[in-house]
Amino acid sequence: MIDVLLVEDDADLREAIADMLEVHDISFIEAENGHQAQALIKQNNVAMVLSDVQMSPGNGYQLLEYINTHHNGTPVILMTAYGSIPQAVDAIQAGAVDYLVKPFEVSELVRTLQQQLLPSVRQSNEHMIAEDPLSLQLTELALKVAQSEATVLLNGESGVGKEVISQFIHQSSSRNKGPFVAINCAAIPENMLESALFGYEKGAFTGAVKSTIGKFEQAQGGTLLLDEISEMDLVLQAKLLRVIQERQVERLGGTKLIDLDVRIIATTNRDLKKQVAEKLFREDLFYRLNVFPLTVPSLRQRPLDIIPIAVKLLTVYNRAAGQTTELTEAAKQILLKHQWPGNVRELDNVMQRAMILKRGNEIQADDIML
Repeated sequence: MIDVLLVEDDADLREAIADMLEVHDISFIEAENGHQAQALIKQNNVAMVLSDVQMSPGNGYQLLEYINTHHNGTPVILMTAYGSIPQAVDAIQAGAVDYLVKPFEVSELVRTLQQQLLPSVRQSNEHMIAEDPLSLQLTELALKVAQSEATVLLNGESGVGKEVISQFIHQSSSRNKGPFVAINCAAIPENMLESALFGYEKGAFTGAVKSTIGKFEQAQGGTLLLDEISEMDLVLQAKLLRVIQERQVERLGGTKLIDLDVRIIATTNRDLKKQVAEKLFREDLFYRLNVFPLTVPSLRQRPLDIIPIAVKLLTVYNRAAGQTTELTEAAKQILLKHQWPGNVRELDNVMQRAMILKRGNEIQADDIML
């Protein structure tokens, strides 16, 4: 499968984004407009689409409508130089998973892509890094729960790899032929999250020009990841609870109940028990989600994983750059002594900087900027 279909009519920007994708080991194909993109998506199996809005022939919204109709479940991120809040709302309600306004930071684009491209381009499921005893224990538990239909609640700090574990559970389960659909509850405005989850019928609200399925329906036969579930407001929590209990969803503005065959995994970086006590999270929903809780340890809690992960990242960068860079022992000691408050995400950033600062084919201790 190809990771990204890049659709951009500005040749210079398309080349710049393509270079970034190569550096981050993200496979891609390119199109200059919506019509070319439609032809390519017919011929290729792509994980997601990153598309400009203002193009001709075939603009981004037309491409989005085509994908929603003919390739439903393929996530689309729209990007434009003419950004505004109403346009962002329109894009999300039309079915886009995210909306980027040019010019955007490379880190912002990479983060957005990695949220959609699971498994992470840093740690594929076939090669999950688990050298530390804590990681090995987590992997063993993940494999066990994968053989069941139990709802899983993953808890851990930001950047520890909860999304990777979620995808690992899905790929190790009997649902691995079905879709893996993720939604970040913290990234979508409250007034849009409900329609994104449950879908809506034409005319359900202003701007609902056609019926659109939500994430639950997109995940039929597979797994739905509710990322950062603690960010969901109490009103929507009640509606989510009913869907989980009844295993049925009703689109906004609809009258028909749709049966669901979906496995749910939720993640949080907060203490949900504490939030329940503070009346910030529904107790009944907590128990529905907390059937099989797993805690993903921080990177500082699993020091034996630090160097293997760093080497894996280095392998990715070497392949993209056609180089053979290695870590010196002195550099490894610097990495091992750091506490990594940003976890794997921070380590990723440090290794990228080191690749820029290095002299020759070795990363020295002074190339490690913490």
